[in-house]
Amino acid sequence: MTPFAPARDFLHATLEGRFAGPRHWQTATLSLQWLAEGVLALAPLDATDTLDHVLLSTGIHGNETAPIEVVNSIVNDLLADAMPLRCRLLVMLGNPVAMRSGARFTDYDMNRLFNGAHISQPQAQEARRAAELEQLAADFFRAAPSGVQRLHYDLHTAIRGSVFEKFAIYPYTDGRPHKREQLLWLESADVSTLLLHSKPAATFSYYTSHHFHADALTLELGKARPFGDNDLARFAGIDRALRRLVSGSTPPLPAYDASRFAVFHAKYDLVKHSEQFKLHLADSVENFTALPHGMTIAEDGDIRYVADGGEERILFPNPKVGIGLRAGIVISPCQLD
Repeated sequence: MTPFAPARDFLHATLEGRFAGPRHWQTATLSLQWLAEGVLALAPLDATDTLDHVLLSTGIHGNETAPIEVVNSIVNDLLADAMPLRCRLLVMLGNPVAMRSGARFTDYDMNRLFNGAHISQPQAQEARRAAELEQLAADFFRAAPSGVQRLHYDLHTAIRGSVFEKFAIYPYTDGRPHKREQLLWLESADVSTLLLHSKPAATFSYYTSHHFHADALTLELGKARPFGDNDLARFAGIDRALRRLVSGSTPPLPAYDASRFAVFHAKYDLVKHSEQFKLHLADSVENFTALPHGMTIAEDGDIRYVADGGEERILFPNPKVGIGLRAGIVISPCQLD
């Protein structure tokens, strides 16, 4: 019988609101802790202090269901002893309230509320949840002995199409070098496009990178669709890479070759300063669409954002954000440091 009975599994227990308080149990091979709604910690019964600490978060936006289903399938197979666990694993289904309603968020975009930003939105349920997830992630990574690898992969999909269907965002590293090993792992997940963020952010991946020096990445893995409507074959790469990661069966990675990757850096944000903000791009424009030199990308009163050089591209355009928020990112190609 599933430990989440009468729910079918961890995902359905979360969607059905079955969490009634922390609990701990064991299988023949695993120690499990149901720490909070949508938060499950797993470790091998024979765990040692040398095991990697791996955080898999998904559902920070409630309508991004494919990676939720991928992670839930991995949890199911671990519980069924269909695959071994060779790390300490923390799984977070980020926004259960929005997941139940099929919405991106209910009060405020949660991935703008980490790294303490939740303090500015005390009435939003996402702010309370972001604070809870921060604390649980902090407890998890602080328990990792010195020298143990800390990994955090925050999994998303997008409503907007993309020139590159799958891509990753490397949060600002506060001066630490970017790790080629992370790009090679991404390549094993069929992800070869990367954006290097150039400043601190209120995202979950920046929070864990900044505070705990986790090797953290935000992964955008395709189109957002409702539960049950996903073609999970399109997510086979990330499913395979995550299964290898948590089971300790990742094969030796090849040598790094820059020609196999498309790497960009964030040049500047399109900030919406007023209701006069006008984005001169079609509503259907895809992420990574090229911006011709001299094109007026957006206007906001006396402010004009103009494309420069012919190699810039647009990422996450959204003119409907609130005043003071980012309405898009202008990016350009770069080399990994």
